[in-house]
Amino acid sequence: MPAQLFLSDFKLIAFDMDSTLINIECIDEMAGMVGLQKEVSAITEAAMRGDITDYKDSLRQRVALLKGAPVSIMQRVFDEKLQLHPGAEKLVTTCLRSGLHTLLVSGGFDYFTQRLQQQLGIHDTRSNQLEVKDGVFTGRLTPQAWGDICDGEEKKRMVLQTAERLGIQPAQCIAVGDGSNDLPMMTACGLSVAYQAKPKVRAVAQIVIDDGGLDRLLDVVKI
Repeated sequence: MPAQLFLSDFKLIAFDMDSTLINIECIDEMAGMVGLQKEVSAITEAAMRGDITDYKDSLRQRVALLKGAPVSIMQRVFDEKLQLHPGAEKLVTTCLRSGLHTLLVSGGFDYFTQRLQQQLGIHDTRSNQLEVKDGVFTGRLTPQAWGDICDGEEKKRMVLQTAERLGIQPAQCIAVGDGSNDLPMMTACGLSVAYQAKPKVRAVAQIVIDDGGLDRLLDVVKI
């Protein structure tokens, strides 16, 4: 990296959601509402560490465990559990004011990404959609126009497609994440940032933030 980085050197920033922009893994908290947090969290943790290499399969397993749970648990998680990580709002707001295009790319669910997009003014999102019938989860995901599941490769594809559409070079992109499914987009972008991340992600990232808020990135990438 150059000795000094400036936010003006970049044109796009992409954030992971769960355990990066926010303080929880949404699917784990949803499972907790119906007494299945231990089972689901074990799969989530293994997937984020990279012990499970097929993220799509790991997500299908976790979603299947939610079959029959009421859709209302999503609102409960949003109201009772979900919080932005310290410094998240400041970092997003600063990036927006500096003219960066903002993305929220998540292996989680659009119920949460859409609410955060509206709350923070983020430009675009990509995430997964749970299938619902008669007010309960079917245990399946709904296919979307772009594909079936937003995994690490889909995050990378979304970042690079958005950059190309806007005439932005990959070197002008920042990726912020914490889990192994963030590695594809992090290695494709000009600057990779690990926030309270798993060891495999910390080993790859150019900037590692272990303490403090997300806005500590601004200590390194100056306004």
